[in-house]
Amino acid sequence: MKTQVLSLDNKKTGDLALDSSVFGVEVRRDILARVVYWQLAKRRQGTHSTRTVSMISGTTRKPFRQKGTGNARQGSLRSVQFRKGAVAHGPHPRSHAHDLPKKVRALGLRCALSQKAAENKLIIVDSFDMSSHKTKELKAKLGAFGFESALFIGADQVNENFFRAIQNIPKMDVLPSMGANVYDILRRDTLVITQEAVKKLEERLKK
Repeated sequence: MKTQVLSLDNKKTGDLALDSSVFGVEVRRDILARVVYWQLAKRRQGTHSTRTVSMISGTTRKPFRQKGTGNARQGSLRSVQFRKGAVAHGPHPRSHAHDLPKKVRALGLRCALSQKAAENKLIIVDSFDMSSHKTKELKAKLGAFGFESALFIGADQVNENFFRAIQNIPKMDVLPSMGANVYDILRRDTLVITQEAVKKLEERLKK
């Protein structure tokens, strides 16, 4: 797979051959869904909590005698059927994280990258180098691409000026190559990767 390399000014600077085993695999939506669910499950705080009978403060006295009142028998006013009583089978603090095989995670990332490539929403740039951290200057550069939302993936160290400049632009995210993940790739419309980041991803994901 060959694609052109652009500058941040949207001018062609060369060509780059992409590894088809990373950017050209069959897109499996079931794998993408599994990886996204796995990522979002790990992010859940799991701090939801309800009180059981032992946690409810109040009397332990039997509300009324067992027989002769015509009411259903009751043993405690703290039971789940009463107002201000306990909650039956309610949630308690726990981790929602679950395991997902490494091979499935890697396949998910390959599918996400391949989907962007297949939809012509993958852009390769030479670098994110900027001499200024001004958001206005970066916004003018990106205006040539017509991005509405985009994820920028750089090398291990993203240019500091670029990182600071993009923080104030809505729907624009930036990550180092090691932080590339399925959820962040899919939630943005366009994927912009540097040449160096492409090499890092290919080394990481090549079969």
